[in-house]
Amino acid sequence: MTTTTTTALPITSVLVANRGEIAVRVFRTARAMGLATVAVHSDPDAGALHVREADAAVRLPGAAPADTYLRGDLLVAAALAAGADAVHPGYGFLSENAAFARDVLAAGLAWIGPPPDAIEAMASKTRAKELMRAAGVPLLDPVDPATATAADLPLLLKAAAGGGGRGMRVVRDLDALKPALDAAAAEARSAFGDGEVFAEPYVERGRHVEVQVLADGHGTVWALGTRDCSLQRRHQKVVEEAPAPGLPDALRRSLHEAAVAAARAVGYRGAGTAEFLLAADGRPYFLEMNTRLQVEHPVTEAVHGVDLVALQIRIAEGAALPPEPPGPAGHAVEARLYAEDPAQDWRPQAGTLAAFDVPAAAAPVPVPGAAGSPAGTAAVRVDAGYAAGDRVGVHYDPMLAKVIAHAPTRAEAVRALARALAGARIHGVATNRDLLVRTLRHPEFTAAAPDTGFYDRHLAALTAPAPDAGRAAALAAAAAALAAAAPTNGAPLAARLGGWRNVRSGPQVRRYRTGDTEYEVRYLPVRGGPPQLPDLPGVRVLAAAPDRVVLEADGVRRVFHVAHRADPGADGPGEVWVDTAPAPGGDAPACHTLTPVPRFTEPQDATPHGSLLAPMPGTVVRVAEGLAPGDTVTAGQPLLWLEAMKMEHRVTSPASGTLTALHARPGHQVEVGALLAVVQEEEPRP
Repeated sequence: MTTTTTTALPITSVLVANRGEIAVRVFRTARAMGLATVAVHSDPDAGALHVREADAAVRLPGAAPADTYLRGDLLVAAALAAGADAVHPGYGFLSENAAFARDVLAAGLAWIGPPPDAIEAMASKTRAKELMRAAGVPLLDPVDPATATAADLPLLLKAAAGGGGRGMRVVRDLDALKPALDAAAAEARSAFGDGEVFAEPYVERGRHVEVQVLADGHGTVWALGTRDCSLQRRHQKVVEEAPAPGLPDALRRSLHEAAVAAARAVGYRGAGTAEFLLAADGRPYFLEMNTRLQVEHPVTEAVHGVDLVALQIRIAEGAALPPEPPGPAGHAVEARLYAEDPAQDWRPQAGTLAAFDVPAAAAPVPVPGAAGSPAGTAAVRVDAGYAAGDRVGVHYDPMLAKVIAHAPTRAEAVRALARALAGARIHGVATNRDLLVRTLRHPEFTAAAPDTGFYDRHLAALTAPAPDAGRAAALAAAAAALAAAAPTNGAPLAARLGGWRNVRSGPQVRRYRTGDTEYEVRYLPVRGGPPQLPDLPGVRVLAAAPDRVVLEADGVRRVFHVAHRADPGADGPGEVWVDTAPAPGGDAPACHTLTPVPRFTEPQDATPHGSLLAPMPGTVVRVAEGLAPGDTVTAGQPLLWLEAMKMEHRVTSPASGTLTALHARPGHQVEVGALLAVVQEEEPRP
């Protein structure tokens, strides 16, 4: 597929006004096109992967987005200083900021994005809906919160500016409407500088379906198929796929037509996405148009065989698209790998990635009527913003990477993606990897019937410990102990184990802690053979090396890969990571993070009973109105809100009682474990 350039505006060097995965991804295409690349970075990102990948980099002094990646003046100055002649905004930050686009153009730089007027027209969801109504695109009727009644419930509150789930609330009780409006407006104001919030009907069990559009400056608008993005947490997407499964041909055509009408209504140019909500009865409603590249664009690239970033660049140079877009082939599924703990209210994680390896396979995908590799193969692509050794900080989104699988059928793509994620090695921070594997193997997902309420219904089960979790952790601890004691001289197993320096009269003991549980491992040396594990009946040691232990458990041979923190002084006291495939009948792999327990524990600084400690590093953005020491609080009552990794988190009272101390103040930066408040628990009634 080729484009035709009718206006000579050659681009030679591209600055990406962004960071992380999307900057790395744009640089990859730019290099392939022979273009020079320029990165920008905040102080925490000075050594980040996107900086290392670029030909040149410009520092944006500071850490907070408001001081760095949201400073359009600094970004334009950086492009000029580095000799770039074009700016690609990526997604997020200033990618949908019309004023920034105008400043880029005014500086004589090429803007790899839609016209500023189109961005402005779609910048407010309320204004965008007015335009779409005039263009005949189906909409949900707005609801005036001031006159809402019980018959209007449930309602969805949404920020008029911005996206990414910020400022969104579901209201199911009229008494909760006013507090929810205030909270949504406050979050929107903090995230986007605009506190406007509107309400519309909340569609239960709806599907989030979108259409990728691409338009040139010569009147051609492509609808590049559909995507389903229904699996979401906190109104943010987690798993996406193309094409959206199960859509009747007539509905698919109507969505394409509506998306093209939306693009033409604002004189669109470049890549954009029209998003729709499909009600349970199949009726589609326009949600918004994102005037940028979407996070999930790789599934469209895989299915249609295009490079959307390359097409963005060519359109910015004045190229004309062919009259018709390339057709679809096969199915693609993408999963977003986040540094977060889904079982703890999706709490973001910070720390150093001691290991980060997700297996990729770039095999060609055979499709009906096309030449390719043997049937059944799949391509797996990894778009990452981090590498092993990088630190995941608290200032930005917790997404580590996107993993995309493309295969001839949906079932094959889903299976390949689950397999790739199951084979990942990620050490140093908790992630949603196991949740993703379980999601992809859940019957409701494999039946192609997910909706936006999937995690509301299934999260508890998807994050619950496996029935054999205790034994699995005990086996992992045993593997860690055997690996720690194994010699490194490569001697045969019997000689190695027989040569261990053990007291033969009794077992050797090592202790490990994982979470709140401590495991004691006793291994008994046996002359001329492998040691015994007297506390683990049915388990035999088959092999042991410092990085690999093989155990036979209940007649099944299982391999445990063991890794130790290279820098024991970083982020913890010398953690050990043990990776293993799932037990027979299991649905997810396991990575156990174990902390060796010293023989003589050191005294720790005590904190007052009832202390409320920061669960993560972040910024205190709000404290409950009027809250002061001496107040009576109840268990679960929100006391303050922390912002970390672009998400807001409530910190609640651990018990009912009296607030005796309040150390948190809005604007304060806190580290994990910082003392925020103290609640003196009320005495139980006799």
